[in-house]
Amino acid sequence: MHPSKTLGLLTVSPLVHCSLTTCRLTPVLSYQQCPAQCNDLRSAGRSHLSFHSTRSSHGSAAAPSVAYKIGAAFSAKGRRFNTKQDLFSFESTRQSSEKLPYTGRPISGQDAFFISNIGNGPSVAFGVADGVGGWDASGIDSADFSHALCRNLARNAKENTEEQRLGARDLLSQAFTDVVADESIVGGGSTACVAVGNSTGHLQVANLGDSGFAQFRLNAVHYDSNPQTHAFNTPFQLSIIPPKILARSRVFGSMPLRDFPRDASVTSHVVRHGDVLVFATDGVWDNLSPNELLQIVSGYMTGFQAWQGSDRGTKVGKELAALTIQGGIPKEKENTLQTMLAVAITGEAKAASQNDRRDGPFAKEVQKFYPHEDFHGGKVDDICVVVAVVVDASESGA
Repeated sequence: MHPSKTLGLLTVSPLVHCSLTTCRLTPVLSYQQCPAQCNDLRSAGRSHLSFHSTRSSHGSAAAPSVAYKIGAAFSAKGRRFNTKQDLFSFESTRQSSEKLPYTGRPISGQDAFFISNIGNGPSVAFGVADGVGGWDASGIDSADFSHALCRNLARNAKENTEEQRLGARDLLSQAFTDVVADESIVGGGSTACVAVGNSTGHLQVANLGDSGFAQFRLNAVHYDSNPQTHAFNTPFQLSIIPPKILARSRVFGSMPLRDFPRDASVTSHVVRHGDVLVFATDGVWDNLSPNELLQIVSGYMTGFQAWQGSDRGTKVGKELAALTIQGGIPKEKENTLQTMLAVAITGEAKAASQNDRRDGPFAKEVQKFYPHEDFHGGKVDDICVVVAVVVDASESGA
């Protein structure tokens, strides 16, 4: 499939390329009594995202007008980043929801992402998942887990018929249930950061582990999520633990830590015209700080006049909507603004990960907790980025 094709339903997850020297740990650190995974899922609390239409000054319901223009890019460690091929574009419209699903699996390591309309409406679900590489030591490929998780996230969103009741944690729980029931997946684990956004500008995010997201608004970091970890470099993770590993753990008097969708941090946000949402795996967050991401985002947004300076500060440019459609970027007809942002962030994170003279957030954490390690430079890892540019038709005249 041509990488610039607009997709109505997208799931992407990679083949595995893992180096144990940089893998996060599969936690077998302390005893934690957990119920069976399926029982947990049945009893987990439900998270519902309410969809309310805004009201005009005359009291009549205003038509929903917020759209999420979404682009994605990815790069596996050990592979060269191809800026013309390792990317995808998506447009959250009713028309795009009629397209056939895409379930490709490009070479992007153990990272995965998904993008889908919710049912046949304008609301959208999207996010990232990162297979935990530490499972390789047990002969288990976590890329299968993250790929299946994203495939189920996309499918369940698309098949949802109760748009008003679908929350981010609900969606994650449903997808995890499906992964647990998949007999082809014998084990493994993955982090996840899942978003559900509606056309009135309400966004709900369920984040479990050390993937995460940031919201940028008019040259500022409006919000950035906090990672969930059990210990340094040991993220919360959804997992399937094979019986043999459980039995071996009991011999040593411990139990592998297991996390569930109920453990995800759920936050609600209001998005505005011109906001930029960046969802990414830890291949980005370990190498770039939120302020460094802001520099990248601001450079493109101001460079293309999507954000403009004024006497009253920064404002959204009139051409924002046009820049987010296919061919909206001059001389870059295969790229949209959102896809260019995803490519730029992926490229910068890739360069930082390979720079042994540039200490990123991960290096600074190692120096803080393990000063004797003398760790410097970036952290080589798989990288996956999903960028959503928010366009409000009532503001843009689109």
